[in-house]
Amino acid sequence: MSTDDPLISVLVVSDRASRGEYEDKGGPAAEDWLRRVVTSPVRITRRIVPDGRESVAAALRELADAYGADLILVTGGTGPAPRDQTPEALDAVIDKRLPGFGEAMRLASLAEVPTAILSRQDAGIRGRCLIITLPGKPSAIATCLTAVFRAVPYCLDLIEAARIETDPALCEAFRPKGA
Repeated sequence: MSTDDPLISVLVVSDRASRGEYEDKGGPAAEDWLRRVVTSPVRITRRIVPDGRESVAAALRELADAYGADLILVTGGTGPAPRDQTPEALDAVIDKRLPGFGEAMRLASLAEVPTAILSRQDAGIRGRCLIITLPGKPSAIATCLTAVFRAVPYCLDLIEAARIETDPALCEAFRPKGA
C-alpha cells in the first residue's frame, strides 16, 4: 500500500463509543466488508466522533478536504432519535445529493426489518469524495453496502476520485462499456 492508493474513511458516529463506554461494532463491520469486497489496494482509516450535526460535519470536512478521502462511509446517527443528526451534517457539507443510494438501502433493509422506514441513510458528493451514510448495526451495514456498492466504483470514476475494483464474485461493480 502506498499513499497514492485510494483512501476510504469509515466515520463512526456514536456518543457512547466516542466516550469509550461502548465497543463500536459498526466501524469494524464496515471495514471488514470493504476488505472482503474491494480488491484494489486501498488505505482504510477509521475514526469515532460523538453524535451531533457539528461534530459529524467537521469530521466529514476534514476527511474529505484535508485527508483527501475518495470515499467516506459514515455509520450511525441516521435514525429519528434527537441526537441522530448525521443526515443534517451531510446536508451541511455536500455539493450534490445522490438520493438513489438512500432509496436502495431502505428498500433492501425493508426486506429484513419493518423499521427500516425510520432510517435516514443518504449519500452525496463533496468535491471528489463520495459520502455514504449507513446505520450503525453491523448486519444492516452489510445489507446496505450490498444494495448500493455496485454503483460506487463508477460513481468514483465520474467524480474523478480514485479508481477502485471489486471482487465480482461478491459485488460485481457496474461500469458502462468503455468506462
